[in-house]
Amino acid sequence: MDIPILDVRNLSTHFPIAEGTVKAVNQVFFTLNKNESLGIVGETGSGKSVTMKSVMGLIKKPGYVTEDSQILFYTDEFNKKGQKEYVDLAKIKSKDFTRIRGKHIGMVFQDPMSSLNPMFTIADQMIETIVYHQNVSIDEARERAIKLLDDVGIANPDERIDNYPFQFSGGQRQRIVIAISLSCNPEILIADEPTTALDVTIQAQILELMKDLQNEYEMGLIYITHDLSVIAEIADKVMVMYGGTQMEVADIYTLFEKPMHPYTNALFSCIPRHDIKKEELNPIKGQPPVMLDPPPLCPFLPRCQNSIDKCKKEWPDLVEIEEDHFLRCFNPNTTFSKDGSKFLDSSKEAL
Repeated sequence: MDIPILDVRNLSTHFPIAEGTVKAVNQVFFTLNKNESLGIVGETGSGKSVTMKSVMGLIKKPGYVTEDSQILFYTDEFNKKGQKEYVDLAKIKSKDFTRIRGKHIGMVFQDPMSSLNPMFTIADQMIETIVYHQNVSIDEARERAIKLLDDVGIANPDERIDNYPFQFSGGQRQRIVIAISLSCNPEILIADEPTTALDVTIQAQILELMKDLQNEYEMGLIYITHDLSVIAEIADKVMVMYGGTQMEVADIYTLFEKPMHPYTNALFSCIPRHDIKKEELNPIKGQPPVMLDPPPLCPFLPRCQNSIDKCKKEWPDLVEIEEDHFLRCFNPNTTFSKDGSKFLDSSKEAL
């Protein structure tokens, strides 16, 4: 059995403000293996991006990761003998995180234009990253940068590497950001909704590119999105988040065919489908939770159709209900509609 390269345990991230404490992430658990794709899906404000920023050490003060959180990364970066061991990223100093971020864990953000410095050429930005983390000369770094641009599909990379960001289209800029994130052969690539600002055709190209690069570089991939069709295309397993915590975790086929959490099931029910005629969409009733000092109860409780008395008294722990299928619910679904499985099939056909 593969050893996870990332093992996140009981991750909680809080932001104190004048009115109280915003508990953006609460008791999140997940693992990632080499060459595995984890899709994290949830609506806006569910804690997806904050979870990954916590893993990357990008939480700015006064925000903080709680003391009982563990972010275990399997690396040889801090071992004097060069042996791999688990290092708790939640406990290391900020200056030590610069040895992890970029070199071992890369990240691609939503907006490619804000990820690139408009004042510097692509060569300046790529070479700086490679030289900082790798023991190579500037000439060697430039050669690697050109190869990476070629790998991500930039035409004439030996010439275009000296262009500025404004001289590229949105899709090309996102490809360049991906190339920069791969410049040091990271073990993990985190992509935070990288296709949100792109049209559907370019989105499909970027998804296909990321799958190809993952196989080529044999890295773990964490893909954050609110789009279930993207998850269907790229993920091996899925973590569904709501109100700062995960509701359900399972492999892609189990989750789409047997969504047991009421929230997961509700997500599939409200997706518009071209093969079913409906007079109206079926949105989830109610409002998303307020994360300012929330009660220690399931965040989906006010909107849940399956709630029972126990839900109003206790916080549901994450439980493995079958092999590699985890659920945070006291009263899960036991019958399943075909919405998820049909949607999975149609999404894969479309993409």
